[in-house]
Amino acid sequence: MSECFKVVLSQAAPAAHWGNADVSFAADTVIIHMKSSQPLRQIQMAARKLRSQGINTIAFSGDGWDADRQWSFYQGFVTAKGGHEVQWTGAEVLVRELQQRAASAGFARDLINDTPENLYPVKLASDTAAWLSSLAPAHVSYRIISGDELLKDQWIGIHAVGRGSARQPAMLELDYNPFDTDAPVAVALVGKGITFDSGGYSIKSSEGMLGMKADMGGAATVAAALGLAIQRGLKKRVKLYLCCAENLVSGHAYKLGDILTYKNGTTVEVVNTDAEGRLVLADGLQAASESGAGFIIDAATLTGAAVMAVSGQYNAIFSPQPEVLALTQKKAAAVAENVWPLPLDPWHKDACPSAYADTANSRAVKGGGPGGASNAAGFLWRFVTPQADWLHVDLAAAFEDSASALWAAGATTHGMLTIAELLGDE
Repeated sequence: MSECFKVVLSQAAPAAHWGNADVSFAADTVIIHMKSSQPLRQIQMAARKLRSQGINTIAFSGDGWDADRQWSFYQGFVTAKGGHEVQWTGAEVLVRELQQRAASAGFARDLINDTPENLYPVKLASDTAAWLSSLAPAHVSYRIISGDELLKDQWIGIHAVGRGSARQPAMLELDYNPFDTDAPVAVALVGKGITFDSGGYSIKSSEGMLGMKADMGGAATVAAALGLAIQRGLKKRVKLYLCCAENLVSGHAYKLGDILTYKNGTTVEVVNTDAEGRLVLADGLQAASESGAGFIIDAATLTGAAVMAVSGQYNAIFSPQPEVLALTQKKAAAVAENVWPLPLDPWHKDACPSAYADTANSRAVKGGGPGGASNAAGFLWRFVTPQADWLHVDLAAAFEDSASALWAAGATTHGMLTIAELLGDE
C-alpha cells in the first residue's frame, strides 16, 4: 500500500513559501486552503491535483468533512485505472452512507469504463441482475429477454437497433419487491444500455465513436441508483428495465427509411440510425407504463444537444409535470449534483414529422436540428402512460472524454445520487 496522507481543511492562508497555493503539505498531511466561494468544486479540483501527483491513499482528518465534501473529494480522486484508497471520517451512519455510495458508484463506473468487447448487451443485463440480486437476494427477481425472443414480447426498438450485431440485444426486466405481498409498483426505472454505438449506417466519425462504450451510461446510472437505495433500506417496490443493444453496421442492421411499428401502435420512420437511444427507450417506457408504476424515471446518454445546452457539468431534465422538475431540482441540490430543466411541450411530440409514419426518430439534419434534446424527449413522451409522473434525464454529465480539472477521464456517475434520492422520496 502506498503512503497514506491525511487531508485537512483550513481557512488559514498557506505558509509564505507556498505563495497563493490552494494546497500545501506538512510532513504526511495535505492542507486544502479553503478560499473559494464554491468549496465543493475547490475540494474536487484539489483531489484531482493530488492524484495527478501520485498520491493514491488518503484519510480525511480534522473538522469540516461533511458528506458533500468527502464525496466531492472522492469524485475527483478516483480514476478509471483504480488504485485509490479513501478512508472516510465521521459518525458511523455517515461512513456507512459514503461506503454505500462508493460501492454503487464503483459498480456503475466499472461498467461504463469497460471495453465494448468485454461488455456486450446480455452481459450488461446479467451483470446488473447479479449485482442487484446480491444486495437483496430474497427481494429481487428478474428475467432477461434476448435475440428474437424480444419480438415475441413486441420489443421492436431494442431488436431493430441490436440486430446488426452478432451479439444479441436484450432487455432486463428486474423486480425489487421488499414486501411479502404483490405490492403495487411505486417507481419504474428505465435505462439506455447501448454497449457500443457506431451510429449504424449514419456512422459516426472515429473521434465521435471513441467514447461510445459509455453509451450504456443510463443503464449503469439507474441500476447503481437502485442499488444504493436498496443498501439504504428502500421500502418501495421498484421495477428496472434496461434496454441493451450494440448499434453496428452489417447486412442485418436496420436502415434509414425503415418503419418500426411499436407495441402501442405508434409507427416510427428511421431517418437517422444514430438516433437509436430513443428507439430502445421507447420499449422500456412502454414496459414501465405496463407495470402500473406511479412514477417513471428514465436516464440516457441521449443527445449531444443536451451537452451543448447545459455543458458536461449538468444533467438535463425533462418532465410534463412542473412538480416533478421541482422535486428533482430539490433532490439534486440536497446531494450536490447539478440538473437543469429544458423545455418540453406537447408540440415537441410532433417536432420530428414523417411523410410515411406517425413520427420520425429524428430530423434529417446534423444533430437533429435546433432543440434536439427537447425533440428527443417529445419522442419518448409518446410511449409514457399519461397516468404516471415521468422524469427524463439526459445524462450530459455522465462521461468525460479526457481528464479535466474536476474529473479523471471516463465515467463520472453524476446523476446516480439524484435518482437514488428520488427513489427514497415519500
